[in-house]
Amino acid sequence: MSSSPLTGDPSNDPSDDQTGRLVIQPNGRPRPLSPHLQVWRWHVTMTASILFRVTIGAASVGAVFLVAWLAAVAFGPDAFDGAAAFAGSLIGLIIGFGLTVVLFSLLLNGGRHLINDTGNGLQIKPADLLSNIAVWGPVPLAVLFWVVLFSTGRVSL
Repeated sequence: MSSSPLTGDPSNDPSDDQTGRLVIQPNGRPRPLSPHLQVWRWHVTMTASILFRVTIGAASVGAVFLVAWLAAVAFGPDAFDGAAAFAGSLIGLIIGFGLTVVLFSLLLNGGRHLINDTGNGLQIKPADLLSNIAVWGPVPLAVLFWVVLFSTGRVSL
């Protein structure tokens, strides 16, 4: 049995590893494989955390649409009419609905983080409740928001 060049311990030699526990880093050093894949099971708090990061990226895309709309306002009535026509088209309404989901997701996840930052809601049951609200709440809230928009005549097809 050969020994590791770092420690002289034969149990850390990745060429002798039969369990798949060791990996070679780019610098050539053997390191144990992180146990996260074997230890952690999927949980709603993980989903809320990942979804929050995704919605931050989507909000950045929404910022591009906001800047484009502001540019259309600045370039005059013809440019604004084109932007308004795009926003009123089916694809524009779908993008608007998606950005509404993003807005509600940011609000609910931000509220979850605000509560957690005060030291509250960190136990398992409250953390699960807040995470479930943040994961499942944005779509029904966005649907309700758009139903109100259509029913009041603010938006139409």
